[in-house]
Amino acid sequence: MNRSLLKIIKTWLEGAKGIWLEELPSVLWAYRMTARTSTRETPFRLAYENETVIPTEVGLTSYRVGNYDNSKNDEAIRLQLDLVDEVKAMIEQRLARCQDLMAKHYNPKVRSRDFQVRDLILRKVTGATRDPALGKLGPNWEGLYKITSWQKKGTYHLKTLDGQKLHHPWNMEHLMKYY
Repeated sequence: MNRSLLKIIKTWLEGAKGIWLEELPSVLWAYRMTARTSTRETPFRLAYENETVIPTEVGLTSYRVGNYDNSKNDEAIRLQLDLVDEVKAMIEQRLARCQDLMAKHYNPKVRSRDFQVRDLILRKVTGATRDPALGKLGPNWEGLYKITSWQKKGTYHLKTLDGQKLHHPWNMEHLMKYY
């Protein structure tokens, strides 16, 4: 959610450098009113269990605004509240289908790498540990480490060959077996 929201904010407010504070509510409104692919529902409806009337519908006479009746509105809200459980169940089914499709697409591409205790490992050089003096030609992998234990699948505790333990566990995507 945060990534898509940041992308919307960047594109919407690209030209509005000084007035971003005034434009931010419009950006957030647009995000809350856009139906998501996985649920086919808007975040507003999921949060408040009710549809909303967008500002353009108020300015232009739409069917909903033209046929609005306050007494019927209360009855319609009660009816929608009765249907909340069915809507939630339908959304959960859609999410499960979407997650299954994504898993079928991405899981065949995953390379399984399991390390054993006492395996020798190289650690990926990240931006914070990369030596800026070396530039692009610096090494992509560093050190020679030994796996001491694993915390959960894919997370390993390392120590140097001198016996000095590293402070935090490392994810297997940042590790490569040394042969």
